[in-house]
Amino acid sequence: MIQSSYTSIDTPALLIDYDIMMENIRFMQQKANAYKVNLRPHTKTHRMPDLAKIQVEEGSCGITVAKVGEAEIMAENGLNDIFIANEIVGIPKLERIKSLNRKIKIRIGVDNEFQVDQLEEIFKNEKTGIEVLIELEVGENRSGIIKDKDLIKLSKYIQEKKKVILKGIFSHEGHAYSAETIDDCIKIAVECQRKTIKAANIIRDLGIKIDTVSIGATPSLMHCEILEGITEIRPGTYILMDAAQGNAIHNFERCAATVLATVMSKPTDERIILDTGAKALTAQTRNKGICITPGNGLIKNSDNLRLSGVFDEHGIIYDRTLRNTLNIGNKIEIIPNHICPTCNLYDQAYLVANGKVLKEIPILCRGKSQ
Repeated sequence: MIQSSYTSIDTPALLIDYDIMMENIRFMQQKANAYKVNLRPHTKTHRMPDLAKIQVEEGSCGITVAKVGEAEIMAENGLNDIFIANEIVGIPKLERIKSLNRKIKIRIGVDNEFQVDQLEEIFKNEKTGIEVLIELEVGENRSGIIKDKDLIKLSKYIQEKKKVILKGIFSHEGHAYSAETIDDCIKIAVECQRKTIKAANIIRDLGIKIDTVSIGATPSLMHCEILEGITEIRPGTYILMDAAQGNAIHNFERCAATVLATVMSKPTDERIILDTGAKALTAQTRNKGICITPGNGLIKNSDNLRLSGVFDEHGIIYDRTLRNTLNIGNKIEIIPNHICPTCNLYDQAYLVANGKVLKEIPILCRGKSQ
C-alpha cells in the first residue's frame, strides 16, 4: 500500500522502523563476530546517542564520529569509547579533545605534522597523552597519507613526541560507492584492505607497536570478506540504509528510515506536490555506480517510483496513475537517497513498528559539525 499507516504524525517527519533497524544492526554485528574483528559503527549517519547505545549494547566495541561536537554529545550521553575518524585541526577544537581525553577513551585521526605539533603542544602538561591513528588514502581522493615514504616519515615524527601516541592506521573505501558492479565493489574493497594491512606492517617494521587496523564503508562490508590483519570495521549507513544502499544490495526492504510526507496539491492531471522538499530530504543524488540514485528519493511500496525534483519546501512527483490514486491530505513515505545528511535536518526521529509509534528519539548531535 502506497499510503502510510502513520497518519497521526505531522509532516515532514523522519521515521525509523525499529524491527528493520535491529535486523541491520545484528547483521553487521554478526559479520564482525564471524571475522573476529571489532565493530565501531560510524554514528554520523544518525547522530543519535540513543541509537549508538543500542549498537554498543548489541556488541559494538565503541563508536566512530566525524566531529568534536558529535564526540562531546555522545560522551555526555554515556558513550565512553570514541574514535574521531577525521583530522581535527585548530587549537579551540584540540582543547575540547583534551577535555574529552580526561573523561573517556578517545582517539583521533592524523595525516600531517602540523596537526601532530598542535596536539603535542596542547597535551604537553597532561598526565595522559592523546592516542592517534594515521589515515591512509586508498583511492577516494580525499584526506590521508598516500605514499609509503610519507607514512614512514609521519610515523617516525609521531614517535619523537611525548604526548602523541600512535596506535594504528585507518582507511575508508568510499569510492566503492561508485563501483559499476558488486564484483567491482568487492575488488575495490579487498584491494583497499590489502593497502591498509600493508601500511600497518610498514609501521610495525619501524618497531612501533600498534593495535588497530581499521576500515569501513557500508556497500563493501555488505558484500566482501574481511581479510586477516584487519582488526576493526567502521560502517555507518548500514543501521538505517537508504535508496543508494538499497540499490547496491537490490533490496529496499532493509531501508529502516523514511521521510513521511503529505500530499498538499495536485495542480495537473499528472503532477503531485508534497510538503517535503530539499529541506526535508536534501537534494543529493548519485549519478553512477551501484549506489546510483535517480530522482530525489524513492516512494516506499511503489514500483521504483521516484521524486522527480525538489524545491526547498516542495517535493514533485510526475505520475498520472499515482496522482489519481492519492488524495490531497494523504501521507506517503519516501526513502531518502542519502540518510546521513537527511537525519541532520530533523530535531527528532519517530521510532515506529507495525503502525505504532514506539518512541520519539532526539537527534542530539544535529548541527554539531564543529
